[in-house]
Amino acid sequence: MTQRPLDRLIRPRTIAVFGGREARRVIEQCDLMGFAGEIWPVHPTLESALGRRCYRSVAELPDAPDAAFVGVNRTLTIEIISNLAARGAGGAVCYASGFSEAVAELADGAELQQALVAVAGVMPIVGPNCYGMINGLDGALLWPDQHGIIRTERGVAILTQSSNIAINLSMQRRGLPISYLMTAGNQAQTSLSDLAYAVLDDPRVTAVGLHIEGFGDIRALEALAIRARELKKPVVALKVGKSEQAQRATVSHTASLAGSDAVADAVLDRLGIGRVTTLPELIEALKLLHVAGPLESNAISSMSCSGGEASLMADAAVGRNVEFRALKEDQLPALRASLGQMVTLSNPLDYHTFVWGDLARQTEAFSAMFSGGYALNLLVLDFPRDDRCDGADWMVTVSAVAAAAKQTGARAGILATLPENMPETIAQQLIEAGIVPLCGISEALVAADIACSISRAWKRPSPLPLLSAPAQAGEMETLSEAAAKAELAASGLAVPRGKTAATASEAADCAEQLGFPVALKALGVEHKSDVGAVKLNLWDRNAVRDAAEGMGHVAHGFLVERMIDRPLVELIVGAVRDPVVGLTLTIGAGGILVELLDDSVILPLPVTKAEVVDRISRLKVRKLIEGYRGNPGSSLEIVADAVVSAAEYVVMNAARLEELDINPLMVLPESRGVIAADALIRRRR
Repeated sequence: MTQRPLDRLIRPRTIAVFGGREARRVIEQCDLMGFAGEIWPVHPTLESALGRRCYRSVAELPDAPDAAFVGVNRTLTIEIISNLAARGAGGAVCYASGFSEAVAELADGAELQQALVAVAGVMPIVGPNCYGMINGLDGALLWPDQHGIIRTERGVAILTQSSNIAINLSMQRRGLPISYLMTAGNQAQTSLSDLAYAVLDDPRVTAVGLHIEGFGDIRALEALAIRARELKKPVVALKVGKSEQAQRATVSHTASLAGSDAVADAVLDRLGIGRVTTLPELIEALKLLHVAGPLESNAISSMSCSGGEASLMADAAVGRNVEFRALKEDQLPALRASLGQMVTLSNPLDYHTFVWGDLARQTEAFSAMFSGGYALNLLVLDFPRDDRCDGADWMVTVSAVAAAAKQTGARAGILATLPENMPETIAQQLIEAGIVPLCGISEALVAADIACSISRAWKRPSPLPLLSAPAQAGEMETLSEAAAKAELAASGLAVPRGKTAATASEAADCAEQLGFPVALKALGVEHKSDVGAVKLNLWDRNAVRDAAEGMGHVAHGFLVERMIDRPLVELIVGAVRDPVVGLTLTIGAGGILVELLDDSVILPLPVTKAEVVDRISRLKVRKLIEGYRGNPGSSLEIVADAVVSAAEYVVMNAARLEELDINPLMVLPESRGVIAADALIRRRR
């Protein structure tokens, strides 16, 4: 059963409203926004509502409405939705609560939600348990409360599960034009991604912002990312959950590294969706993308008439993928001529106050800076209070920025260090002039980082579809290290030469056959080093036999392996199953460095070698891989080949596999390759 398109619901010409107070508020808000279509109130007893005739039922309506706001109790909601679907309505917002979000209080909540979806059939419904939506382009609202949206001809769309977050965002005074504001509530039928996909096709929408509490339908998110890339309309997400940890027992380091938030980060990065962590960052990123679009590089410039502000800008870039690239030689003469000898020419640049209030000299200086090929040129400028100050000189600076941007064709932004120092009216004027009005130094640099990351993602080949392999039912088993290594070796991953033995004497025989030195490991023990179940660098038969006898009380047999030479670095490569995304791959510093370094990256599956090389290059231990301080090195390509082999094993066994942990994966000098020194595999029988 294919759901009908959302077009009629989100851009209605006729709206039916059901209920009392909430329905009346919907009419009020439509009138305030100048909705030009028809509104049909439905009420069992009232004759009229706000000058409009009331109808008694869906059957009495003049026609099937494009959109309906259903603001009645939860049981009556199902009846009305059923009638609307039968009449051929374009869609409905379900305001009532008491569905799946309330199962702890209402035993029938989940059952009622299933019934709601069933009666809706192919008719789109939003919610339940949500406020609905505001179309700020056409003045059409299915919204039972006050809000801060003003009509606009083009702007960003913002979508959230939380109605209160939506209201708060609507009240922003930072100049961000909002085309659509939508809440999804329980997402019983229509997800945030579905709504976002629908609004993307509106040519008046410039970018999309998502406030995500849970991914829900990952396929819908993938489809949204693909469509956004096709239309060149960036998407930014505020995904909550950074403090959340995987709530399940684990037996490997991989599982502890791949917490749900880290997986969310990796998925959004793969899909080319920018991620922010606060609502102010979301607003500023959307504002930058609305005006300037994605940035071609991470090189930005900054000018201010204060050394203090220049220092704040430089410090805020630490840890961000933005670069205050040094000035070019051909910029210096024009800057020196316009600013004088007392100014130190640098980026960020403190241009002092010698040119303050001088339109011609400011324009010359700003043009010289803007000609440096930066992706974004920022001018730090906090506007004065208009109730006690004269802002004329500040507007001269605005005019100079506008003139310099026009003269050079460069992207420019004016940044107020404090958001209250960027008046909304000035922000709106700047946007009309093609200048980005930004609020807050940290938020502005986050926005630049996001805009650059989206541009980079769009330049990469389109990502492969995420691995879809729901876990099979069945008893869990943990393979012995020998069995795990045998399976990995069959997939192309190098493992040490080894043999298994049942007794201490057999272990000594195996060691002589392999050649000394050897490593001895007890089979059937998961954390071997914790219980003395692994011994390294054994050089003779007696040492092997004695070591085996010493660990015999915990061993279910022995694995004897040739010792591996000292590696350049030890890595960890593993996979765990995320409840939403499925199996994901983790790569990071391994061995004892797992506890000492926060140095890992996550890759959703499947992966390409290029993706693996890109992620490995982000690790701190990359320097050790490539040779550090005169030590011999390997190459990222060779390491990537080994990681890809592990990834292919995971993909091929995705239905049964629950966890893979290769720790350590030893990186040897280039001519000797990469070897999996230890491996754990947990899977369903």
